[in-house]
Amino acid sequence: MTGSADGYAKTFASWKADPERFWLDASAAIEWDRAPSVALDPSATPLARWFPDGELNTCFNALDRHVRDGRGDQLALVYDSPVTGKVVTYSYQQLLDTVARFAGALAREGVERGDRVVIYMPMVPEAVIAMLACARIGAVHSVVFGGFGAPELAARIADCQAKLVVCASCGIGPAGVIAYKPLVDEALRLVDGGHQRCIVLQRPEGEGTLVPGRDVDWHEALDGAEPVPCVSVRATDPLYILYTSGTTGLPKGVVRDNGGHAVALEWSMGAVYDVQPGEVFWAASDIGWVVGHSYIVYAPLLHGCTTVLYEGKPVGTPDAGAFWRVCADHKVNVLFTAPTAIRAIKREDPEGELLRPYDLSALRTLFLAGERCDPDTLSWAGQHLDRPVIDHWWQTESGWPMAANCLGLERLPVKPGSATKPVPGYDIHVLDADGHDVPAGESGAICVRLPLPPGFAPTLWRADDRFTASYLSAYPGWYLTADAGYFDEDGYLFIMSRTDDVINVAGHRLSTGQIEEVLASHPDVAECAVVGVADALKGQVPIGFAVLKAGVTRPNQAIEAELVALVRKQVGPVAAFKSVGIVRALPKTRSGKILRSTIRRIIDGEEWQAPPTIEDATVLDQFEALATATPD
Repeated sequence: MTGSADGYAKTFASWKADPERFWLDASAAIEWDRAPSVALDPSATPLARWFPDGELNTCFNALDRHVRDGRGDQLALVYDSPVTGKVVTYSYQQLLDTVARFAGALAREGVERGDRVVIYMPMVPEAVIAMLACARIGAVHSVVFGGFGAPELAARIADCQAKLVVCASCGIGPAGVIAYKPLVDEALRLVDGGHQRCIVLQRPEGEGTLVPGRDVDWHEALDGAEPVPCVSVRATDPLYILYTSGTTGLPKGVVRDNGGHAVALEWSMGAVYDVQPGEVFWAASDIGWVVGHSYIVYAPLLHGCTTVLYEGKPVGTPDAGAFWRVCADHKVNVLFTAPTAIRAIKREDPEGELLRPYDLSALRTLFLAGERCDPDTLSWAGQHLDRPVIDHWWQTESGWPMAANCLGLERLPVKPGSATKPVPGYDIHVLDADGHDVPAGESGAICVRLPLPPGFAPTLWRADDRFTASYLSAYPGWYLTADAGYFDEDGYLFIMSRTDDVINVAGHRLSTGQIEEVLASHPDVAECAVVGVADALKGQVPIGFAVLKAGVTRPNQAIEAELVALVRKQVGPVAAFKSVGIVRALPKTRSGKILRSTIRRIIDGEEWQAPPTIEDATVLDQFEALATATPD
């Protein structure tokens, strides 16, 4: 650990005193074609445009400069695929050579600076290569999570007006091969006037049919392609668009710029994760999500690290020891994953037996983010790993951590249930409905004072007004995170729920996250969810759902009674918590987030449909059965 005593407080104070000087100083870690002389464009308020007169190339900073500076033989990318039995490695030189050639292939297909390219691929090296190749020529990539249905894929192709689609013929999961190419064909058919060209990576596990005149094989595209140099772009030019579901049903295209993104991610690798160039960093996520963009692809390579690309699951490929095997095989120094992954491992291997055979001596730290981490999961991981487990908090829109224990500045004491303190760059407050700060210990809306820092989404794709309306209008001068929580007396931030997960029980505002924390503390519970449902007398009441750990054989009714008693004891009768159901699994998105709002609609008898992001729609059947049995 490189942090020092008072390192966090001093750094935060330095940023607070002069934010623009702080970020101009941080920008020196990036190599610029034209170094910025101005940190923030004041004319863009309330939107934030960082380093407006700077010019750079993100791919150059991720690959070329490391090769030039003598890191060409260092491992850049390790591809580990238990579903195919393959491990493939790329040095920085090898990755640069392939990226430069594929960038040439894109250029040969007519892709130019500013054009959009949709990438629809599983966790294979070619997906990373395609992303970096787009960045190399100044094209804007939009990665769509492999497995989205054709209508969702079509909506994204149409919204960004993609010039080219890069896809794989199939994905591979624990259940077998998932054909991607038919979904791409249907999506292109659905796109009005869709004349996009398509480069297809044919995987031997499941090849697709190429459409003559439109589709070209990946290897044929590379054949004869000349490597191309990096194209200099403005710092404010978009690097990528990442679509996230919107409340209107239309996808929101979160934009990430080149300059602020590179500066923030490079800074975060040292300051937050305490990683040094040359070390091995593994973000066990998917490139279809923001964690994959930021901490599988860009941040580790910008920082000169080795990054791990894992095509597998925390359990089932082949068992709940998969993560520990990867850490041991590739000498991972820092692991970053979602609490749901650890809960899945804990459920299958509650005693940590599958961890013991592996040499984890290289592993220093486990970071968790993506959803609220309950203290029981944090404690379980810390106990069995015997090393720091750090919960931190951020969002698709932020692109990098908003609150964390910044180990590269100073290791602060861990408080289970808390994401620790705001990261320098984020002026975070907890506000009441009138926009006033609430006292320590009292919950409210978590907001960030403008301007937003570098790396944060400057806007939505071609929708400045929508960005302002969605995020900046509820509290003028602030960004509304849509998360609810509180600061304690020591300034630690606790993320308890989404703002729509704060329920009103007979006039008492309660956090469902607080009740989930109590349920998760029960020794038989692997994971849980609590939702607020309509009640004629109290307005709303909480209902819980729990998944039991593997091997639990006690009657469900006994466990349910214990859970109700536990909540009444620790939260109090005010919670009016009387109903909890044992379920086989919780409905989740493919990124691991529990679909609480869908559960609530089912239990309340409202109209609902399975979101396109759901991992397994059959899980919802049990909630429909419970809805008919749930007392009013």
